[in-house]
Amino acid sequence: MTRFTKLLTGAATVALMAGAASAECEKPIKVGVLHSLSGTMAISETTLKDTMEMLVAAQNEKGGLLDCQLEAVVVDPASDWPLFAEKARELLTVHEVDVIFGNWTSVSRKSVLPVIEELNGLLFYPVQYEGEESSKNVFYTGAAPNQQAIPAVDYFLEELGVEKFALLGTDYVYPRTTNNILESYLQSKGIASEDIFVNYTPFGHSDWATIVSDVVALGEDGKQVGVISTINGDANIGFYKELAAAGVSADDIPVVAFSVGEEELSGLDTSNLVGHLAAWNYFMSADTPANAEFIEQWHAFIGDDKRVTNDPMEAHYIGFNMWVNAVTEAGTTDVDAVRSAMWGQEYPNLTGGTAVMGVNHHLSKPVLIGEIRADGQFDIISSTDPVPGDAWTDYLPESAVLESDWKDLQCGMYNTETKSCVQIKSNY
Repeated sequence: MTRFTKLLTGAATVALMAGAASAECEKPIKVGVLHSLSGTMAISETTLKDTMEMLVAAQNEKGGLLDCQLEAVVVDPASDWPLFAEKARELLTVHEVDVIFGNWTSVSRKSVLPVIEELNGLLFYPVQYEGEESSKNVFYTGAAPNQQAIPAVDYFLEELGVEKFALLGTDYVYPRTTNNILESYLQSKGIASEDIFVNYTPFGHSDWATIVSDVVALGEDGKQVGVISTINGDANIGFYKELAAAGVSADDIPVVAFSVGEEELSGLDTSNLVGHLAAWNYFMSADTPANAEFIEQWHAFIGDDKRVTNDPMEAHYIGFNMWVNAVTEAGTTDVDAVRSAMWGQEYPNLTGGTAVMGVNHHLSKPVLIGEIRADGQFDIISSTDPVPGDAWTDYLPESAVLESDWKDLQCGMYNTETKSCVQIKSNY
């Protein structure tokens, strides 16, 4: 029995609080957990399911919420994008959850979005994404492009002197939109279009020999090449193995990844990946008391001191605690009331400083660049002050004129030129 389990089962005060809560509540407050536990994305998402169960258990240990206990309702959308929509509808209509924490890929979020909006549900989305979206029913606790992708490119340009860019991504909305933004941004920085190589591969792709050879060939003219990776899921394993097999080191061609963190590296021999980079808003190696406490809590809950933490876990940690505070402030789990109470919520992040929820439903977050170590952890080599998340990029013409403000403008797509709330048709 772990220390955390003992706390849950052995404290008489907790038992009394749970009994009082169950006596006063007709039913528990239900927290939907919508993460893939099978399929290509299970490598990343299973840990987030475990994280949510830990957070729910910890809140119940504190006495629950509104004198009620919380119940995690877990479903498995199995890395199947249409199934995400079905499971979201099941959570809201069959299980009648009060909130949903879930999704990883943008294609799964896009699948869920119409259901959430139709049924007026509330989704907390914890993963970096391409921006170009602002729904009144979603709080985006992961990074927008200005909080990850663009600062990573700036690091390549300013610190590493990269002159040619290989934008490698999995073939779905997040990599394609992010790379559209980055191509425009790179060109605004003087990088010629012929010095930008873009390639997409399907989920689960495993044959990387040709693509790695193409990337190596980019540097035949002597210019420094860098890889911006939006490869998702278990395809990363094959990509990094092929880099090592080709003898490509970080000194030769540095890679900065947006979807590779501690969890993904825990299954790899990282000895040949030392020096490659990742851009996130959190790393497990952050040396703060709050992070040390979070890691201890995680190890106690999961019963394994070797299990790592990562950025989307911190995003769920912040989002969940903000939701708890908003529900407490509103005195209800009613979606509209909680949404209003979320604006301006503050909560300490795990790397120091404070996360703040904006009226555009995006967090302010610090940007961190980490360098892969031989043990699969990251040395934090660059960090910024908290950066407010931007729902609409300045580097796509159709988006540069838009802003999101659900508090005063009550609009996620407000055109600052026409002074009107508009709708943009997605290309995906």
